[in-house]
Amino acid sequence: MKNVLGIMDLNESEAHIRTLTSKRPVATLPIAGRYRLIDFALSSMVNSGIIKIGLMLPAKSRSIVDHLRSGKDWDLARRHDGLFYLPALKEKKDTRNGNLQSFYSYLNFVKKSDQEYVLISGSRFLYNIDFRTVLRFHQNTGADITMIYHVENKETSAPATILKTSENGLVNDIIDSSSTYENAKVFMGIYIMSTKKYEELVSNAYERGGRDFLIDAILRNQDNLNIYAFQHEGYVSEINSTISYYKTNMDLLKPEIWEELFMSDNPIYTRVRDEAPVQYKKQAKAVNSLVANGCVIEGSVENSILFRGVKIGKGVQVKNSVIMQNCDLQEDSLIENVICDKNVVVTDGKWLKGAENYPLIIEKNTVI
Repeated sequence: MKNVLGIMDLNESEAHIRTLTSKRPVATLPIAGRYRLIDFALSSMVNSGIIKIGLMLPAKSRSIVDHLRSGKDWDLARRHDGLFYLPALKEKKDTRNGNLQSFYSYLNFVKKSDQEYVLISGSRFLYNIDFRTVLRFHQNTGADITMIYHVENKETSAPATILKTSENGLVNDIIDSSSTYENAKVFMGIYIMSTKKYEELVSNAYERGGRDFLIDAILRNQDNLNIYAFQHEGYVSEINSTISYYKTNMDLLKPEIWEELFMSDNPIYTRVRDEAPVQYKKQAKAVNSLVANGCVIEGSVENSILFRGVKIGKGVQVKNSVIMQNCDLQEDSLIENVICDKNVVVTDGKWLKGAENYPLIIEKNTVI
């Protein structure tokens, strides 16, 4: 897929996850003990053979640049092609309806590329996809645009873009819905099209006053476009709220989901940080948990995810929780159904407990 240019629009909606994104964008939300959310989409592109990727940065971009740096850990630190940072526009508001302005402003980046196709994605979906199969599908159908979707297995109150398709995958309708019903074909924010078609759609839509790529460039031209949909049948999770972030981390404790995402022939890459192995002290107990390097455990950890450098003191009980980097849970404390952001300190004997479907969130650098 060296003939495919990757573009990632990292201006994601933060409306229902602001507690965790006050100092970071959605793209760098910590997940699965040592990864960031952007790692999944970026790794899928790299594993598929895409060697040139442009990142449309949000206003809060420091943590993205700090995490990715030159792209070396993803084999994107190249003399030619590789990783490109496309800075946020000063006049652009960080809203869901403003992405067409960025697409138009960076059209020269696409025009100067040698690639025949462009693959557009965001970062809020967690998946492991081989885009080579999608490209073959796109070429075989002769589509103008191919949109990737997954089938939702339950009703949710989360807004979604739902696709209606015929048996051969031809898209008959695209619906921007305020909720999701069971078996709905939910669009994952991923498109493949020719660079020529991309340039044409972006230019025409923006120059006519459009603001949103999906609405103004695609929906308003739907009758004149040959649009097909490709189903991704593997695990998919959309991180669009605090609840979905928590549930996704809990999903990763299931062996079948972990194996699909991380043990396949297509690995998920992240920034390498060499640290000491986990220290399990004499009274330590860990059950069905993900524990990253650098942790020291003297208490009990059950159905939880611990990021790098977490300290669990004597007599501490951690259940069904997400404990981010460098947190210090001191002696005899109880942590259940909790998300602790980075550098949280819970002093001796404190009990913190959230609900199973509504976790308690402790903000970064808090001392309790």
